[in-house]
Amino acid sequence: MQLVLLMSRAGDDSARTMRYLRGGHVDGAIVVSFHEADGWAETLGTTGLPTVFIGRPWAAGFGVPYVDLDNREGGRLAARHLAAIGRTRLGTVAGPADMTAAVDRLDGWMQGVREAGLQPGPVIHGDFTTTGGAEAARNLLADAPELDGVFAASDLMALGVIETVRGMGRRVPEDVAVVGFDNHSLLAANGLGLTTVTQPMVDMAVTAGQLLIRAIENPDQQLEPVIYPAELVIRESTRA
Repeated sequence: MQLVLLMSRAGDDSARTMRYLRGGHVDGAIVVSFHEADGWAETLGTTGLPTVFIGRPWAAGFGVPYVDLDNREGGRLAARHLAAIGRTRLGTVAGPADMTAAVDRLDGWMQGVREAGLQPGPVIHGDFTTTGGAEAARNLLADAPELDGVFAASDLMALGVIETVRGMGRRVPEDVAVVGFDNHSLLAANGLGLTTVTQPMVDMAVTAGQLLIRAIENPDQQLEPVIYPAELVIRESTRA
């Protein structure tokens, strides 16, 4: 099988990509890292082209199968863990508000904070990058300098949070405990291991490929979503 990779960025002509997908050039498509305004589920769901999403699509009711992680539970685990180690003033650097993974992680985080009997703290949105995480953390700590626990919705943003916290003369985890998301096995400066929620991207990608092949070979078969469980990996960034 031949793999074709199409990159669609903000501001690109998505109609051009859609014409290519509809033009008989491919037998199926896997859609990754999409935003609410993209409209991929609505459009592809009505073309008859076998399609699988990695991540929950925004639009429901189009019968497009997808592979995802239980992002809500991941956010909840992060909140419950920070509360369990005695952190009571919590904030979060959430992901982009137009991506379902970020929305679900934030929802789960809020649920976990409430379950722990704590007041929801400030929320600043980042862009899933280290630079974006650092900038968001500066705004977060400017608004609430008393925070002693931060959840970042990606490991890259968590590294930016740690960088900002240390740049303000505070220690991780003694002063501010930090939890990330993805389990990319990234190390902060000085070799600090990151507590994080595991996202098995390789397994998810393999499953998406298998689902797509099934959809191509059996177009009338109804494929159900595959949701991987969230797991928390505890490392030095939350060990006082």
